[in-house]
Amino acid sequence: MTEPDVVVIGGGPSGCFAALKLAGKGLKVTLYEEHDEIGVPSHCPGHLSIMGLKRLGLYPLPERIVENTFNSATFFSPNCTPFSVRLATPVTCAVNRVLFDKYLAEQAQNAGAQIYLNSRVEKLAFGQHEFEVRVKQEGQSETIRAKMVIDAEGISSRLAREMGLPGPDRKMLAIGVEAEVENMEDRNLDSVDVYFGSEYAPGFYGWLIPIREGKAKVGLAVKVGNPKIFLEKLMKKHPAASEKLRNARITRVAVHPITLGGPTSPSYSDRFLAVGDAASHVKSTTGGGVILGMTCAAIAAQISSEAVEKMDFSSEFLSSYQKRVNNAIGFDAETMVRMRKTLNAISDERLDRLIRMCARLGLEKTLKNVNDIDFQGQSLLRALRNPRMLTIVSYFLFEYLARNP
Repeated sequence: MTEPDVVVIGGGPSGCFAALKLAGKGLKVTLYEEHDEIGVPSHCPGHLSIMGLKRLGLYPLPERIVENTFNSATFFSPNCTPFSVRLATPVTCAVNRVLFDKYLAEQAQNAGAQIYLNSRVEKLAFGQHEFEVRVKQEGQSETIRAKMVIDAEGISSRLAREMGLPGPDRKMLAIGVEAEVENMEDRNLDSVDVYFGSEYAPGFYGWLIPIREGKAKVGLAVKVGNPKIFLEKLMKKHPAASEKLRNARITRVAVHPITLGGPTSPSYSDRFLAVGDAASHVKSTTGGGVILGMTCAAIAAQISSEAVEKMDFSSEFLSSYQKRVNNAIGFDAETMVRMRKTLNAISDERLDRLIRMCARLGLEKTLKNVNDIDFQGQSLLRALRNPRMLTIVSYFLFEYLARNP
């Protein structure tokens, strides 16, 4: 095996996109994925922003990957008061996450990356002039030498922590459950539903994402309790969700932790960069991390290319990764963390009042031209030009300051 310039750990979207970008720059790159198939097991609904995919050069995607597109959403308050927003054009899409991940891996391989499955990176160690990467494949361990490592191992962040970096904030973790169902009763296929309230999703929210042919993705996350029990309750007892899901049959279900504490810092050390869930590159408001993770993966690939060119893999040189990540997503990430903490602190009664206020002020008119749901801080600044939005944000700010003096 040819010694790679960069080893990428993890075959999710962030890892595969980093490998694709690295190979595209002419670097020798090897990706190790511990499972025997890219994209499996899948534990994400794959609800992605079209603008985010375009920004990464990935849209349009092959038709076989895209399951549906959406230009509408309905938010249900804890007492089931609806607030609907219909946008001018489709803003999000549902993708088959297994096929999406495989597509990214194929693109990386076509660019020249080597991908090995059933390959668990057990340990990293510094050699005299390189990283020594111990990999267990098919029960056998071997050591690979590489100039540097990009860690996209996921929320466990085991290797990142072994390198002395902070893992995701455990106080800001939620446990999510995501299911695929059939026999859903709903003809409004261009709209997603969002369900708030501690009775069904304490500390987060629930969602319903229709696909086609009576199929849908339904899920939620919680800060306390068993998410599977809350999912069953949502499907059977929620006044709005149960109307659509009363005859639904679950065909697949997965439980997974979600990091909501904002990007970790630092996310670099000598010869090492962390991306994706391993560095908590996740939207604190929604728990979505695919677009932010791939955005940071592209930055990691660029920094790695510069490091290889200059043959400088020191922590000091790689610190520019943190700076570029902060420039790219820092303001938006901090804004979303503050929004998440405020939402966590708001009682069901206050959230009911907030959603009623949105409907009463006609906020859907202000939001109809929104097309970027990833960089929410910047979207919020643009929306603040409208007095209606300013009123809502003032309410949020009051709640945040009242609980964070």
